[in-house]
Amino acid sequence: MQRMGMVIRLRPEKIAEYKRLHADVWPDVLAQIKGSNIRNYSIFLREPENLLFGYWEYHGNDFEADMAKMAKDARTREWWALTDPCQAPLETRAKGEQWAMMQEVFHTD
Repeated sequence: MQRMGMVIRLRPEKIAEYKRLHADVWPDVLAQIKGSNIRNYSIFLREPENLLFGYWEYHGNDFEADMAKMAKDARTREWWALTDPCQAPLETRAKGEQWAMMQEVFHTD
């Protein structure tokens, strides 16, 4: 299992919409997340900075393949068409990233 964190900004005028969408995530999207070996997925919002922090645990063996499978899913792409405009990616993110991946520097159980 690999713990993964990521960050992105949320557009201030889209906060209510983003919260509304995530209060009722589509079952197909949740199934795709699970089918991509992602568990214990949470998104946190820090206001007034409007930073979103995402955390999940990856339980698969090929993260790139699982993410490619997710990206090909039509229903997930429909979901992203609604959520991506709410977000403002960090300028410092890596090429090809929407959310900027983070390095784990500490963990304890």
